[in-house]
Amino acid sequence: MTDTKTREKPAAITLTPAAEQRIAKLMAKAPDDAIGVKLSTPRRGCSGLAYSVDYVIEEARFDEKIETPGGIFYVDSASVLYLIGSIMDWQEDDFTAGFVFENPNATGACGCGESFTV
Repeated sequence: MTDTKTREKPAAITLTPAAEQRIAKLMAKAPDDAIGVKLSTPRRGCSGLAYSVDYVIEEARFDEKIETPGGIFYVDSASVLYLIGSIMDWQEDDFTAGFVFENPNATGACGCGESFTV
C-alpha cells in the first residue's frame, strides 16, 4: 500500500494579526444569523474593482474558507483570482480606520485608494 500525502492548499490571502483581531470584534457584535465575514471585489469605483467586507449568513459552495481565531473569513469565489497572494491588514489612526490590502495582482489604483485594476 502506498502512503499518499495530501498537501494543504495555502489560503488565497494572508490575514495579519490585526485583521484577525478585527474579524473577531466584528463577529462578537455580528447579527445572530451571521456565520462569518466575507471579502469580495465588486465592480465599482474609478479603477474598476473595489474591496468589500460584509457579514455572510450562508456559505457559498466555491468560496475560499479561512478559519481565524475570531471566526470564519470567506473570500468570494469570483474574487479569488484577483486576490491570490494578497495581505489583508487592519489599520487605524486618529482619523481613519479600515482594512488595507497589499495586492500583488493590482496593476493600478485610483488616487483615493478605494478601487483597483488587475
